[in-house]
Amino acid sequence: MVARGLLTFKTTPSIAATGVTAGPLEKKSLFAEKFDKVYEDERCGMKTNEHAHAKMMEDACMIALSKVDSVPSDADFLLIGDLINQMTPSNFAAKTVGIPYIGLFSACATSVSSLLMAALLTEIGMSKCAIAGASSQHNAVERQFRYPNEYGGQKPDTAQWTVTAAGVAAVTPHKKGFPSIECGTIGCVIDLGMTDPLNMGAAMAPAAADTLIRHLTGHNKDVKDYDVIMTGDLGKTGFELYKILAGNQGIVVTKKFRDAGEEFYGADAAFLSGASGAGCSAAIFLTEVIDKMRAGDYKRVLLIATGALLSPLSFQQGDTIPCIAHAIELTMK
Repeated sequence: MVARGLLTFKTTPSIAATGVTAGPLEKKSLFAEKFDKVYEDERCGMKTNEHAHAKMMEDACMIALSKVDSVPSDADFLLIGDLINQMTPSNFAAKTVGIPYIGLFSACATSVSSLLMAALLTEIGMSKCAIAGASSQHNAVERQFRYPNEYGGQKPDTAQWTVTAAGVAAVTPHKKGFPSIECGTIGCVIDLGMTDPLNMGAAMAPAAADTLIRHLTGHNKDVKDYDVIMTGDLGKTGFELYKILAGNQGIVVTKKFRDAGEEFYGADAAFLSGASGAGCSAAIFLTEVIDKMRAGDYKRVLLIATGALLSPLSFQQGDTIPCIAHAIELTMK
C-alpha cells in the first residue's frame, strides 16, 4: 500500500546484520563500544579525508556482509550515500566493493531512505541481500559546508559536530529473530526560511515533526505503541524545538523520545549542540537500537532521520535550507 508517502511492507524484510565504523574522536561517543571498528587516524591511513570517507564505507559494507557469511558478489544491491559533492566517497566505495550500486542523497536522512529503498526491493522479490546505509567524515564535510578546519572560527552553541562514521545494514527477506521493517513514511521537503548552516537542528526540526505526525496518523499509530521514537541528528537545540512542535500538534511527548545527535557525545560541552552528519544516525540506529531489539529490550521502534538539503552553492547564493525527514518502523517478530 502506498498513499501520500506511506509504505507498508507485507513481507517485513529483516535487518540481518549491520556494520558500523568510526573515527578516532568517536571514541568519545557514549556508544563507542558498540561500533565494529574505530580507526586510530581520522584519515584511516589514506592520503585524503575523502579517501578515508570511502574507506570507512567499504569496511562497514564488508563487516555487514561477513556477519551474514557473504561476500560482495552475494549482494544484489548497494544503496548508500553521503554529504560530499556528487557523493564521491560513496562512488569510490562502490567501485571497490563491486556491488550493483544506486547512490542516494537525502543528506543526513539517507540512513533511513536507503533502508526503505532496500526494503522495497526486497518486498517485490528483486533482492535477497541489499546493503544500505550512509556515512560522513568530519573534516571533509566541515570544509565543504562551512570553512576549512584550519580557520579555527568559533562556533555558536547551536552548531553541531559532524560525526566521522559509516553505518550499513544487510537487508534480507524476513528472518525470525531479527529486527524487521514493517512500514515507513517518505518525508516531504519542509522549508521555513532558515539560512544559518550553524543551526541545522532548528532548520530540520519542522520536517521531523511533520513526518512524525504523518507517520502516526497515516499508519494509525500512537506514541504508546513504541518502545522508543528516535530522531537522527537534531542535536540539543533542534530536539527541543521538535518536541515543542510535536506537542503543539497534540502529540504526547514522553521519555520515549530520543535523539541520536543529542546523545552521541553525551553532555560534553565541546560538541556544543551535539552530533550531526549522515554517519550519526546510521551509527546509532544500527548499533544501539538494533542491539536492544535483538536483546528483547525493544519490540517496536520508530526511527526518523533528518536531512538538510542545502549545497555549498545554494548557501553561497543566499538560499534557504530545505529539509526532509524519513521514518522507518522496526519490529521484532
